[in-house]
Amino acid sequence: MTAHDAHLLTDHACLIVHGSDRPGIVAAVSALITRHAGNIVALDQYSDDPIGGAYFCRVVFHRPDLAAALPEIEGDLDRTLGEGFDLEWNVTDLSVPKRMAILSSKQDHCLLDLLWRHRRGDLPVTVPMVISNHTNSAEDVRSFGVPFFHVPSGSGPDKSAAEAEILRLLKGNVDFIVLARYMQILSPDFLAQLGVPVINIHHSFLPAFIGAEPYKRAKQRGVKLIGATSHYVTEDLDEGPIIEQDIVRVTHAESAAELARRGADVERQVLSRAVLWHAQDRVIRHGNHTIVF
Repeated sequence: MTAHDAHLLTDHACLIVHGSDRPGIVAAVSALITRHAGNIVALDQYSDDPIGGAYFCRVVFHRPDLAAALPEIEGDLDRTLGEGFDLEWNVTDLSVPKRMAILSSKQDHCLLDLLWRHRRGDLPVTVPMVISNHTNSAEDVRSFGVPFFHVPSGSGPDKSAAEAEILRLLKGNVDFIVLARYMQILSPDFLAQLGVPVINIHHSFLPAFIGAEPYKRAKQRGVKLIGATSHYVTEDLDEGPIIEQDIVRVTHAESAAELARRGADVERQVLSRAVLWHAQDRVIRHGNHTIVF
C-alpha cells in the first residue's frame, strides 16, 4: 500500500441508506450483508423521529472479492430496501478513489493545502485536474504532478464561454468539484449541466457575512470570532447545505488583513475535513442541511 491509497480499503464497501424510519431497517440491512458473506465493521445511524421520521444510516462492511459480488448485492438492496422499505440507498467500493477536480483563483492557500494532503495520502481521492482563472499557481500545481488548465473568466457579467470550457474539461472526468477559493459565481445552468456535487469554502462563519469581503466586514462589525464554512454549492449564493465549520477568537487590535491571515488557517482545516468526509461517503444531504457520520 502506498501513501496515495492509505485511506482506501480493499474489499470494503460503504452503504448509505436514508428514508422514513420504521422498525426492522437495521435487521434487514444486517441480514442482507450476512446473506452475501459480508461482515459489518462500522455502523452509524440517526433518526429525527423514531415514528416515521427521517432515517439515515452509514454501514461499512467487508466482503472478500467485493467487486465481483457487488452486482448481486445491489440487486438484493433494490429488492429489500428499495421495494421492501421504500428507502433510498447507495453502495460504493471503498477501494476506488473518487475523482476530485479543484477550481481556484489567485489565492492558493486552500488549493496547495489540498494537493499537499493528497500527496501525503491523507485524502482518498485522485486529482485529475486543477482549473484556474489565473496562472499564478500553475507551476506549483504541476510540481504535484497534477494537470493545470487556465480558463480566464473574461470581463463583464457574461461568463458563459468560460463555463462552457470548464464543462468541457470536467464532464465525465470527475466525481465531485472543490472550489478552493474560486472567486466566481457559478450559474444555475452550469451546476445543472455539471451533475456532480460541488464543495465550496466560504471565508466566514455562515450565515454571517455572506458574499464578498467578509473579513473586512467582520472587522467593521467588531467581531470577536471569525470562522470558515464548507458547504455544498446550490443556485443560492452561500446558502447550500453546510458540511463543516470552525472558528478562532480574535481581538479589536487585529486588522482586516490579520483577520484574513488567521482565517486562512481555519479555511484550510475546514475545507480539508469536508473533502475527506465527502470522499469517505460520510455526508448525507437532507434538504438544506447535512448529516455527517
